[in-house]
Amino acid sequence: MSNRFISWAIFILLCFIWGSSFILMKESLKGLPALQVASLRIFAASIVFIPFAFFHVSKIPRNKLGFVVLAGLFGNLLPAFCFAIAILKLDSSLAGILNSLTPICVAAIAIVFFRDKIKARAITGVVIGFAGLCFLTLTQKDISLDNLSYSLLVIAGTLFYGINVNLVGHYLKGINPVYLATVSLSFMSLPAFFILWQQGFFQSDLSDTRVQWAVLNAVLLGITASSFATIIFYMLVQRAGGLFASLVTYGIPFVAVFWGLLDGESITFPEIIGLIIILAGVYLANRPGKKESGAAAPPSVSDTSK
Repeated sequence: MSNRFISWAIFILLCFIWGSSFILMKESLKGLPALQVASLRIFAASIVFIPFAFFHVSKIPRNKLGFVVLAGLFGNLLPAFCFAIAILKLDSSLAGILNSLTPICVAAIAIVFFRDKIKARAITGVVIGFAGLCFLTLTQKDISLDNLSYSLLVIAGTLFYGINVNLVGHYLKGINPVYLATVSLSFMSLPAFFILWQQGFFQSDLSDTRVQWAVLNAVLLGITASSFATIIFYMLVQRAGGLFASLVTYGIPFVAVFWGLLDGESITFPEIIGLIIILAGVYLANRPGKKESGAAAPPSVSDTSK
């Protein structure tokens, strides 16, 4: 199989995992406060990785450990809290459209702080995809200014993702994705445990079925959307570059439609138009240029750096 085919397979898998995470978050919030959901999510993911991290940490150069910790902070811990709090007030559609700012944050941070040169075609594709998400959302629901502060939390989360993608693409590209994911998330177990303790999670009534259901969803969210997805996301960043990996956020609306169909919802004509625009943007951002072979990796933040 070609490198490009594998990259797209990982891309689609991530879309399903992270697109489904909104549902798991909402179910968790029915029985637990937002801070507990976010910290339990990260703690569950880190506990899964700690046994492996003991063996993997020695395989990471000491001068890279600081960047590995920052990857866990910006790629997992901080965004988890941003989204868990924001989704208390925001509709999933609005959260999805704001989350789609991630590729733009990746490109902006790469240009401003890392002096990267990103092809105009890739930037155009990112903007077209974002326009498709705007169209998709604006044809469904009105956006109120009352939830502005919660919207800013999601935007902060996308900035953290943008920082993380650039850190991985520029400083951690040669590290095995499994080592990177296990060690970075394991370091996050300490702050996550402290917040769980400080927020009184260990005094929760676990005999309450709502709490049980919330804990189950939060743990599942951590194991799938944080631990497993982090590994394959870092694989995608190293294979195809940061910009292409960040375009996973454009696949989230497709997963939302999928869940809607399973729940008996219908797809409207504006939704179909919006999804077509998104697909066009993703294709344009990752279409090989005239000098690139068909098996070449998609354009990236890191492979165009000076």
